[in-house]
Amino acid sequence: MAKASDVKSGNMLRFNGELVQVTEYLHRTPGNLRAFYQAKMRNVRTGKMAEYRFRPDEEVEIARVETKNYQYLYDDGENFVIMDNDSFEQVPIPKHLFGDAAEFLSEGMQVMVAFDENDEPISAEAPSHVELEITYTEPAVKGDTSSGAMKYATLQTGREIKVPLFINQGDKVKVDTRTGEYLERVKD
Repeated sequence: MAKASDVKSGNMLRFNGELVQVTEYLHRTPGNLRAFYQAKMRNVRTGKMAEYRFRPDEEVEIARVETKNYQYLYDDGENFVIMDNDSFEQVPIPKHLFGDAAEFLSEGMQVMVAFDENDEPISAEAPSHVELEITYTEPAVKGDTSSGAMKYATLQTGREIKVPLFINQGDKVKVDTRTGEYLERVKD
């Protein structure tokens, strides 16, 4: 057990029997009252946010979380199968842990996965930027050169994004997995 004064933003805590991640942790000293720690926490399983005030001497349980790099192998329907880069062990991970970035995963990509002390996956993170090939897009119409004009293109993962008119089928593009936006064309 640790004291509330030892907690920092980003820590995982066992709070009321649930695993929560501290998103914001502030020390408050209001006027002539006693100091306290104001915590904003997100439940890892449900995603719900909660706020709580800790006394400085209050005991909290900081959970042991192991975060490691894995290689994404394939989609088996309900889960993504990833492989440990050291032991080559294959592990199924629920798709919802990746959020919207799941639509940008392709075979061989490196991902970060966090496991709790019971070896249950609690969070997964795709790279912030990925390079993917355009499998289909309409050719640009000659003379249509208005600045900032965009068209739809389908990536090798099946996701459709907007790209500038000069992008053609077979080009590789860099995409932000957090927003789904085109960043730049990748030169080979």
